[in-house]
Amino acid sequence: MQQIEIYDTTLRDGAQAEDVSFSVEDKLRITEKLDELGVHYIEGGYPGSNPKDIEYFKKVMKVRLKNSKIVAFGSTHRPKHKVDEDTTMKVLLDSKAGIITIVGKTWDFHVKEALKIALDENIDIIHNSVIHLKKNVEKVFFDAEHFFDGYKDNPQFAVKCLIAAEDAGADCLVLCDTNGGTLPDDVKNIIREIIKVVHTPLGIHAHNDSECAVANSVIAVESGALHVQGTINGLGERCGNANLCSVIPNLQVKLGTRCVSDEQLRRLRDVSRFVNEIANLRHFKRQPFVGDSAFAHKAGIHVSAVRKRPETYEHIRPEFVGNSQRILISDLAGKSNILRKAEEFGIHLDPDSPQVQDIVTTLKNLENEGFQFEAAEASFELLMKKSLGLHKRFFDLIGFRVIVEKRKEGEEPISEATIMLKVGDRIEHTAATGNGPVNAIDNAMRKALDKFYPELKDVKLHDYKVRVLTAGKGTSAKVRVLVESGDDDKKWGTVGVSENIIEASYQALVDSIEYKLLKVER
Repeated sequence: MQQIEIYDTTLRDGAQAEDVSFSVEDKLRITEKLDELGVHYIEGGYPGSNPKDIEYFKKVMKVRLKNSKIVAFGSTHRPKHKVDEDTTMKVLLDSKAGIITIVGKTWDFHVKEALKIALDENIDIIHNSVIHLKKNVEKVFFDAEHFFDGYKDNPQFAVKCLIAAEDAGADCLVLCDTNGGTLPDDVKNIIREIIKVVHTPLGIHAHNDSECAVANSVIAVESGALHVQGTINGLGERCGNANLCSVIPNLQVKLGTRCVSDEQLRRLRDVSRFVNEIANLRHFKRQPFVGDSAFAHKAGIHVSAVRKRPETYEHIRPEFVGNSQRILISDLAGKSNILRKAEEFGIHLDPDSPQVQDIVTTLKNLENEGFQFEAAEASFELLMKKSLGLHKRFFDLIGFRVIVEKRKEGEEPISEATIMLKVGDRIEHTAATGNGPVNAIDNAMRKALDKFYPELKDVKLHDYKVRVLTAGKGTSAKVRVLVESGDDDKKWGTVGVSENIIEASYQALVDSIEYKLLKVER
């Protein structure tokens, strides 16, 4: 079975999408999820472009990855600069990434109009950049920017650029449809010509401006490419990049190539939803393979048929990609996911137990209220344990009050929270201030509990996100709060939903604390 390398650029190209901004912690969490999915390469960013990417590379080198390798992205050295003195080369090597991808011009139009240099000088820049990096790192990938447009205009020059990178020792020549306007037949024909003149493995990096990025990626592999670049959910600049959530199953299930293991492929839907949740984007219900509606059936004839033979109206088995068949109105899906999660959490569940269906029903009801657990698995584990009678209450809320006071224009508001909790037979009544109302209630709660549970001092709040769920209701809309917490061992996500943002935040904070205490007791 042919092996295809999957190269994920969600953290760089995906982060260039409108409305997307990843923090360093976001990028680290996504890195871990991509590693679980089994992608071969994770492009972490451009270490010379901003402080955030510099910090990411420092931190990610301490993360233990099982399947993926971290890649630093940059460009060829600048014209009129010596390669060994160029700052771009320096920051790439300073990132300590063992693999580096550099992008270089292969369209003569760009060389003449953007770089304002001679074509031969551009070829020298590519060669010198690759050979310099190759001396210092394990692998160098060359991204041939605007390759398909360049090949159509001046095939001789575009090919010379590839050969320059090949001669310098590049490990993969990635043909980029940077403007996203190339059609599949052109991709196929051009790659078949390129294979005749270069011997280095070819890759494809397709943008989606003509809605062909996935098709172009698939046909590139059929034509001989062995390396595919893309992003989760197709995130990216303008219309996005090739969507790996479609590329991977098309290559593996339809073409019979090997991208990830079958078990890893079953994580695809979870990873898709996780990235959207971290990016604070709504899940696209009709997204192929991983969307809620991808295997949903409503028409009577369809429902009757798929309940007998699913393949009558389903192009693959949804379980292959971690999805499930849904019969709208009377939804019968969900048990397999519950059983799988129970196994992950170390909870034994009899598949025929009515408790399984009770959890499914509870989950569906909560999702209908606005809860989402893709990036809040700690809350979901607590939900399961509550349903099974395995949950232990560590404290009870008697009440809390939050005050936000702004004393004069130009000064930051002051937030103060007062909380009363019952721990065993004792009642704790404390107050604390914070940078905002949520931080204040978090501080007050910890102040009340620290003396009973000193292990809570290890817990830190890493991230806090709010999403408005009910459009059109203005400031009275229901909101979902996602909190990421962690200690020295791991990080976990919790969720809360309410029309009151403080209440939603409180729910998520309580789950975070209870998860930590349960974790300590295991």
